[in-house]
Amino acid sequence: MSSAAAVKPQPQPRSAYPVFRTIGTRWMDNDVYGHVNNVVYYSWFDTAVNAWLIEQGALDIHSGEVIGLVIETQCNYFAPLAFPQAVHAGLRVAHIGRSSVRYEVGLFAADGELCAAAGHFIHVYVDRATRRPVPLPEKLKLTLETALCP
Repeated sequence: MSSAAAVKPQPQPRSAYPVFRTIGTRWMDNDVYGHVNNVVYYSWFDTAVNAWLIEQGALDIHSGEVIGLVIETQCNYFAPLAFPQAVHAGLRVAHIGRSSVRYEVGLFAADGELCAAAGHFIHVYVDRATRRPVPLPEKLKLTLETALCP
């Protein structure tokens, strides 16, 4: 195992994310241990990314010719989140490829300066009909560039 692989992930500050969305927790999000279950975090990633793209006019989920398919997702957990509390999802774009995008998401308690969880989410953009990768549409690329990590 290389030393780079052994680096323990650390929570990121709010300042690491240029785009934010507030997501309310729901009663059903909590598990028997009294905190939000791990699978819910992935739905928050999906919500943060797609809602932002839709709001920016970069993604038409109903009739657009191009759709994003998730090919990879990952999450590190640093502190619990629980109902009832608001979660702030910070979003940044880490990489823009020809047909793919790597998004990074930090999930914060409403009053937290460091994220309670952080992960990534990779979309490959494909033709809606053929499901084959296609180059990113120009409007999508321009939107992604506004949240690109330095």
